[in-house]
Amino acid sequence: MNPVLQALRELGGSGSTDEIYQRVAENLQLPDKVLSVLHDPETSNQTEVQYRLAWARTYLKKFGFLESPQRGLWSLTKKAESTPEVDAKEVQRFVRELDRRQHEAKPPVKENNQVESERPEEVQEWRSKLHTILTKTLSPAAFERLIQRMLRESGFIQVEVTGRTGDGGIDGKGIARIHGFMSFHEVFQCKRWKGVVGSGEIRDFRGAMVGRADKGLFITTGTFSRDAIKEATRDGAPPIDLVDGDLLADKLKEPKLGVVTAMIESVSIDVSWFESI
Repeated sequence: MNPVLQALRELGGSGSTDEIYQRVAENLQLPDKVLSVLHDPETSNQTEVQYRLAWARTYLKKFGFLESPQRGLWSLTKKAESTPEVDAKEVQRFVRELDRRQHEAKPPVKENNQVESERPEEVQEWRSKLHTILTKTLSPAAFERLIQRMLRESGFIQVEVTGRTGDGGIDGKGIARIHGFMSFHEVFQCKRWKGVVGSGEIRDFRGAMVGRADKGLFITTGTFSRDAIKEATRDGAPPIDLVDGDLLADKLKEPKLGVVTAMIESVSIDVSWFESI
């Protein structure tokens, strides 16, 4: 918890999930062999460090030290700014007591739904189920077609899948349209991985894309190592955008490509409205 708070202070009081992860890893000097350990490779692309940071942010939010104005963005509260460190055990006791009181105040609900609502967004059950489908159920060809559909839904045009031709690591190409004015020719590679994509895979992909596109897009069901992220944004080299399993899930959820969000109607009575008649 305290490394999360320290990272946000160094980032100016707010930061994205990825920025917090990178800063914590640097501050704690975590080696790649630690950062590459997956929490549960069968059900998730998350590393153990990412998993623990997700829960740390959730506890700090319930404790009143963090705010999340939108998914993936975190900021310190006034309460956190005036307190240099927290006692992790005290935070745990507070949050568990808070959850207990909230459970008692709520009407009975299905147990699995109740647990799901308490989990950090990054480790919710629907993400695990989606990860299993993408890595075990879909064939490589079906996965490529899914990526093609997702890119089209995201604004790409002329999206073609070429991976089955063994085109030097290039699985497809398309044109990204930005606000209807600018466009970029992009090639993409999509890998159904359960592990961590390293810098070597990024360098190989860049070698295959040089001279063939303005930018590259590397999509995986896994996650990217710290060196892979640095390699993708290396100065003087063609830029490569990275989409890991977590972001891929979000990009499938937005246009409801196999991921459907059920909206639950909540009806309440506005007593003051009746009293004003």
